[in-house]
Amino acid sequence: MKSTRGLFMLLIALLAGGAAVAFASRWMQAQAKGGGLIAVAAVDVQLGSKLVPEMLRMVEWPSSSVPPGAFTQVAELDGRVVKSSVTRGEPIIEGKLAPAGTQGGLSAVVADGKRAMTVRVNDVIGVAGFALPGNHVDIMVNTVNEGNRRGDQDKAISKIVLERILVLAVAQEASRDETKPKVVNAVTLEVTPSQAENLDLARSVGTLSLVLRNQVETQLGETGGATKATLLGEDHSAPPLVVAAASAPAPVKRAVRRVQPVAAAPVVAVQSATCVEVIRGTVKSNECF
Repeated sequence: MKSTRGLFMLLIALLAGGAAVAFASRWMQAQAKGGGLIAVAAVDVQLGSKLVPEMLRMVEWPSSSVPPGAFTQVAELDGRVVKSSVTRGEPIIEGKLAPAGTQGGLSAVVADGKRAMTVRVNDVIGVAGFALPGNHVDIMVNTVNEGNRRGDQDKAISKIVLERILVLAVAQEASRDETKPKVVNAVTLEVTPSQAENLDLARSVGTLSLVLRNQVETQLGETGGATKATLLGEDHSAPPLVVAAASAPAPVKRAVRRVQPVAAAPVVAVQSATCVEVIRGTVKSNECF
């Protein structure tokens, strides 16, 4: 009795499993019927590469999940340049491509209105090789701030002059899939024309250093730069210059003399005169008027 009941339960489980497989198969077929062919990468494609038919293949893709901007013909992609890396099997979409007619290379990934500029670095300036393509860095210059007035003492200063600058390439490599540090002697940065001018001036007047930023941080910092005085906490500001006003010599007044009346003559009063001490070289004299 127990064995018959067990066989019955097993039969029900087999029937349920078969029904689930049939339902799943019909669902997948229904999804595929409404789909079509789209172009995907047949190999890993690096940033800045020009697409050729050998790099692509057509695959069936459900219509409900076709990515926007996908291509249905390989011929439409012949000669187009990718501006971001594409892995094998990934659909090729318009958002990953440079404008039609763009030539291959690093210039294809430079954003509109930006420029690519290369600066020389070493293992210290380049943040020990951690400044990789796709990262953002700040540019700091160490230079001497010349005094504005004659007699002012020159002061060494370190100042961040550019912030959140995109690293396009290190040496001759622009792939953004690498995460391993790489020590190189040159880094290519994406800058605006005005930033390119500031960067060129900064490297001519001092020593540059790259400061690695958090990839998602967009806030810009405002600093006044670091000098020896601020570093050591010293106050080299000169005390305010107090100029005492020269006191004018006190006027010398001549006493009033009264003339004694003679006979019937009226009394004549002599008005007071003002005298000023005049210094000519080493000679002093009084002039009254």
